[in-house]
Amino acid sequence: MLDLIKYIVGQFAEDKENVEYVVNEKDRVIEVTIILSPSDMGKVIGKQGKIAKAMRTIVRSATPASSKRYVIEICERGGNVVDAE
Repeated sequence: MLDLIKYIVGQFAEDKENVEYVVNEKDRVIEVTIILSPSDMGKVIGKQGKIAKAMRTIVRSATPASSKRYVIEICERGGNVVDAE
């Protein structure tokens, strides 16, 4: 599933070398934090968060029902969480 997230983010981010993915597994949740450069924040989140919401919908649809739930957070490098589910 991380490959799918990386593919989607890679389609929108211009500074692909500075994109970082942090994965934390908890009880029934896999939390993926995407850390982007400030110039890529708007491109990956999209107007009114439409791209981020679509990415979460695709990941939720591709995850089997018996699997752990994915939570995707988008952060600015050196900053706080900007867009979280």
